[in-house]
Amino acid sequence: MARPAAWLLLGAVLLFAASATAQDCTSNSFSNGRSFRLCSALPVLGASLYYTYHPENSTVDVAFRASSGSSGWVGWGINTERPNSMAGSSVLIASQDGTGSVSLLQTYLESTAPNLTPGGLKITLSGTPTAEYSGGVYTIFATIVLPNNNTQQNTVWQAGPISGGSIGAHIQSGQNLQSTLRLDFLSGSSTGASNSRLHRRNIHGVLNGVAWGVLIPLGAMIARYLRVFESADPAWFYLHIACQCSGYILGVAGWGLGLKLGSESVGTTYQPHRNIGIAIFCLATLQVFALLLRPDKKNKYRLYWNIYHHSVGYSVILLAAINIFKGLDILKPATGWKTSYIVILATLGGIALCLEAITWVIVLRRRRRDADKAPHGTNGAGWQNGA
Repeated sequence: MARPAAWLLLGAVLLFAASATAQDCTSNSFSNGRSFRLCSALPVLGASLYYTYHPENSTVDVAFRASSGSSGWVGWGINTERPNSMAGSSVLIASQDGTGSVSLLQTYLESTAPNLTPGGLKITLSGTPTAEYSGGVYTIFATIVLPNNNTQQNTVWQAGPISGGSIGAHIQSGQNLQSTLRLDFLSGSSTGASNSRLHRRNIHGVLNGVAWGVLIPLGAMIARYLRVFESADPAWFYLHIACQCSGYILGVAGWGLGLKLGSESVGTTYQPHRNIGIAIFCLATLQVFALLLRPDKKNKYRLYWNIYHHSVGYSVILLAAINIFKGLDILKPATGWKTSYIVILATLGGIALCLEAITWVIVLRRRRRDADKAPHGTNGAGWQNGA
């Protein structure tokens, strides 16, 4: 019953789309009679970028618009050093003081926790940039000399609160970590840098959710309950191995993708999520290698191997559930995703409770039957130690 739900979850997440689209923007109005040839509705934070490229001098006139309210700030810029990152960006940040006067800060982001020191841009501006605020929306105007005469640039944008009269840190999750885009100022096309990263983050989440959150628990349930039925032997063992191996392979793929995403997020580390993920990988790998040391059922060390095997396996399942919820809190998808995973957990838990009751009835009857046949024989411990 859990497998169809898992595949629905995988398929739904992989059906995600979006990149900024360029369109004719000559009908949009700006102060002082400004107009722009193209515009792009940026994929996150409700922002838009308007621009006109001048090939004769390799400059581009831009107008960046985003809503933040009088108690917030917005920023836009170009990253000449690395894609998909705020660190290394030259940005313009618009904000208001207590009197409602709009100011524009020009700064270089040396890291994801910058000092916001005025000046020091790694791009060249033609003229003086300006900013204005009206109806809850900031607009930043600037003319930029495109670095290396290249119309394709890594653009970044952001929005955050004003704290104590100063520019405060923006949210470190969700859309605020997706606001990068590689844009061609000549054609208006974009490669969707932010969408590419979000896509990989979603794949990371789905792979780990299906692997550690569905297949591994399902394999454990097969081993615990199906082996009680004599007709299921040895089919339960091969089903158990199939689920666990599939889960491990998918989980390692998701774990590796998570390491890659972490290496690209310089200065941003989700420490608990990362540490639990490493612990899950290590424990699961120990489980795989433990199969090579699995003693025969009649071996005196088989009991100790079973205790190790079960304790490590259930630890992986528990840690995986915790880490999946932490991952959902980081991604902040629509509430339906978390609800879907809770439903999957509840379904697996309900099935486990029903099978627990059924199998104990079978085991107790088998013990009574064996006791009648051989009063001094076994006591049914094979169910507990036979995996």
